[in-house]
Amino acid sequence: MARGKIQIKRIENTTNRQVTYSKRRNGLFKKANELTVLCDAKVSIIMFSSTGKLHEYISPSTSTKQFFDQYQMTLGVDLWNSHYEIYCFLPWKLEYIISSFLRQNMQDNLKKLKEVNRNLRKEIRQRMGDCLNDLNMEDLKLLEEEMDKAAKVVRERKYKVITNQIDTQRKKFNNEKEVHNRLLRDLVCILAYVFVDFNICN
Repeated sequence: MARGKIQIKRIENTTNRQVTYSKRRNGLFKKANELTVLCDAKVSIIMFSSTGKLHEYISPSTSTKQFFDQYQMTLGVDLWNSHYEIYCFLPWKLEYIISSFLRQNMQDNLKKLKEVNRNLRKEIRQRMGDCLNDLNMEDLKLLEEEMDKAAKVVRERKYKVITNQIDTQRKKFNNEKEVHNRLLRDLVCILAYVFVDFNICN
């Protein structure tokens, strides 16, 4: 028959409460020691019984003072400052969480950018005829189609540039021709005026 779920509540009997405290405390300290040995972790447990008796466990590799010194240094707080309150801890914790998130986000973005850059470099080398050994027939056909499209774009751009250059030269030639004709007309007018004036004088 399955055991029923034990309800967790305060033990009213003082003797039973102390016995249970002692057993649970020893079990907790045993687990802490196993965690220290198996995982090379630093563990500190401080307990006060209902009678005010202190019990503590600290990993053999450290001391209580070293443990709390590391705690303060990691969190950037002073536990022994009389003005230290929980609200002093919360802003730092929030800042730590935000900075950790931003740092991780930046690392993820940098990783993605490096991947994009690596792929672009590979595509450029492939378009130059390198790094083709890893491509299968389908990839090669796709690359050929893309290069044909690129060549078409280059040809169209080249044609447009040549056309623009021809149009520019044609306009320049027409302007020079117009200037030449205007100068020629002015010269004819001058010669005609001189010829008429010469006849009048004679």
